[in-house]
Amino acid sequence: MATEQTARRVFTGLIILSIILLALVVRPLAKAFFLAAVLAGTFYGLYSRLSRKLRGRHSLAAGVIVSGVILALLLPLGGLTAFVVTEVSDGVKFVSDTVQREGVEGLIGKLPGPVRSAVDGLLERVPLEQAELDETLQQQVSSQGGTAARAVTGVVAATGSIAFQTVMMLIALFFLLTDGAKLVGWLESVSPLRRGQTGEILREFRGVSVAVLVSSVATAGVQAAAALVGFLIARVPASLFFAGVAFFMALIPAVGAAIVVLVAAALMFFSGHPWAALFLVIWGTVVVGLVDNVVKPLLAKRGMHQHGAIVFFALLGGLAAFGTVGLLLGPLIVAFFLALVRIYERDYGRPTPRPGDPSTPGGQGSGEESPIIRPSTLPAESSERAPLSPTPPERH
Repeated sequence: MATEQTARRVFTGLIILSIILLALVVRPLAKAFFLAAVLAGTFYGLYSRLSRKLRGRHSLAAGVIVSGVILALLLPLGGLTAFVVTEVSDGVKFVSDTVQREGVEGLIGKLPGPVRSAVDGLLERVPLEQAELDETLQQQVSSQGGTAARAVTGVVAATGSIAFQTVMMLIALFFLLTDGAKLVGWLESVSPLRRGQTGEILREFRGVSVAVLVSSVATAGVQAAAALVGFLIARVPASLFFAGVAFFMALIPAVGAAIVVLVAAALMFFSGHPWAALFLVIWGTVVVGLVDNVVKPLLAKRGMHQHGAIVFFALLGGLAAFGTVGLLLGPLIVAFFLALVRIYERDYGRPTPRPGDPSTPGGQGSGEESPIIRPSTLPAESSERAPLSPTPPERH
């Protein structure tokens, strides 16, 4: 008996050690794998239909979906980044060339009216000779070259890290689509939970993931439309371009669509339209900035089948605790907790209902349903299963 207990303790220690080592291996790619799992659950229905249309060519169907993700998300973001880098580089080159050819007066002459007036007033308070001013400005431009180079290097390094994580996510997405059903079946077969409980939790995760992703894209569209209305009212040049940028920025919680409206307001102010700039500041702060906190919880609530307050605080709490990925992780954690409470209440916490006994909780005649904890998927006892939950092998 002592030998058996010692063996169990050693084996338990080995399991804990393996989990720690596995966490260390997965940690650098945890966000990539998490996003891949969310996208796999979201697109699994489309993958199944596409596989049937392609006569069982699962790899081809997964490749089409991965290619669609690249075209829909990565290429516009890469084009926007390239556009910003190019414009900033051209602006710096223009300033440097203008100062070298025409001096400071030539550069000031090319500024918009409000900016030129402010610069002229500043130069009047700082009496410097023209040659001395030109030399000082050129020295400043030259001295900042190293700082600019370091900043560009940092941006390139960050971009490289994001690109690496994105590639890993796409690779994981491909294999989760092609082999996800086998993985889910294996999890259900080795899970110590009762039959069907693991599948119910996974279906809950899938429903929440779809709801959050759909609500995020829809909210970004609403914010872009609101921003476009403001751009048209203020007569901002290239309104459609700014609205498109606002849509993609709305998908990044740390940035948001309101920042695009504020940038457009700054451009309008410096181009001599102060009232239009003031309108855009108010519009971007009140309308575009706050619509995210109203529309996203309402849309996510419909797909998650949870109380609106729970959805709202799950989104904000996840964002505060985990950053951008918290917009998905927060609702998933809450859904996981509520699913466990619901399963425990149904399978362990209630006595077995007797048919026809209205006094027994859950028996016939009991129409009570929790207003907060409501299942967003089919119960585990149902014979109908989601595509990601194949029937596990029988245990012996």
